Amino acid sequence: MAAVEEGSSELEAARLDVAQEGAVLAVRLSGVWVTATVGPQDATLAAMGAGGATEAVLDLSAVKRLDTAGAWLVDRTRKQLAQQGLAVSLAGVGPAREALLQKIQQRQPCPEPPKRPGALITILTDLGKATVETGHTVREVIGFLGATVVVLLRSLARPKRLRGTSLVYHLEKTGLDALPIVGLLAFLIGVVLAYQGADQLARFGAEIFTVNLVGVAVLREMGVLITAIIVAGRSGSAFTAQIGTMKVNQEVDAMSTIGLDPLEVLVLPRVLALVIALPLLTFYANVMGLLGGAVMATVVLDIDLLAFARQLRDAVELSTFWVGMIKAPIFAFVIALIGCYEGLKVSSNAESVGLRTTRAVVEAIFLVILLDALFSVFYSVIGV
Repeated sequence: MAAVEEGSSELEAARLDVAQEGAVLAVRLSGVWVTATVGPQDATLAAMGAGGATEAVLDLSAVKRLDTAGAWLVDRTRKQLAQQGLAVSLAGVGPAREALLQKIQQRQPCPEPPKRPGALITILTDLGKATVETGHTVREVIGFLGATVVVLLRSLARPKRLRGTSLVYHLEKTGLDALPIVGLLAFLIGVVLAYQGADQLARFGAEIFTVNLVGVAVLREMGVLITAIIVAGRSGSAFTAQIGTMKVNQEVDAMSTIGLDPLEVLVLPRVLALVIALPLLTFYANVMGLLGGAVMATVVLDIDLLAFARQLRDAVELSTFWVGMIKAPIFAFVIALIGCYEGLKVSSNAESVGLRTTRAVVEAIFLVILLDALFSVFYSVIGV
């Protein structure tokens, strides 16, 4: 806070003497008028009235120190008396104090705090912002899809540009390493479907149709859907974290600087690896799901494995198998695309990596379920 000092720097109290001499109101300030001392005089100055005077003189000649707080009180008193019709003048004001008082007069009033909108306006505003943000994200993802397809076609036209080592590495990470978790969950899904089916169909004496239920559910829907969700949580998040960490360490920028295309080096091997691995994982999940159903049918319904296989052959057509398998590479492409896109959108901090990884998993699972619903409608329309 600015302060103008004259004479002794000793911190004294701010004193105020008010006297009326005829039509003149004499206000004499003395002592130290700074933030720490002016408080006791604030109420006195605020309550000061004209008292029948027509002229007022504010004498600052005995003021030893004056800062912006003291100058503000002087300026406020001057305006207050002027509004009461008095002719106000200042005395004992040197050039430095005059400059300080002019600065105080030029101050801008504090703006009024913005009014808080109502709950409905807040909800509509948040909804509008979310809609706009979603629109921008969809536009960027479509652009990223187009750029990835261009790089894919360019690499297929010149196969030497494909990075075989990276492709094999990601095939191992996304496919081979996922076999235990995919197999276990698919087996358990088959067990649950068989148990629940047997429990319901036994009421109608149609336990044998449990095999039909398990076969159609696993091959047509559950096998590919469970596998895609597991891969989205496992490999999609890994893609985002790997590329995002490289983005934080500026490795992606360095790659672009030396002439390497990040889409060709980072994105394409991951997309191709997942497009190859997910159909294979889906086939494996189908086998494990049917095996789980067969084991539960043997335990609960006393249907041996051979009878289960015969009933499955009669109940399930080959088209049922392909209905599920056709969806696998499309789900894989979407999961890999979202994982790589979110990784390249990471900003330069570790928190952004975590947020983008979470978004990648949520968006990939949402899109997988949405596509599965669209496939169901499409198959229904064409009668498959």
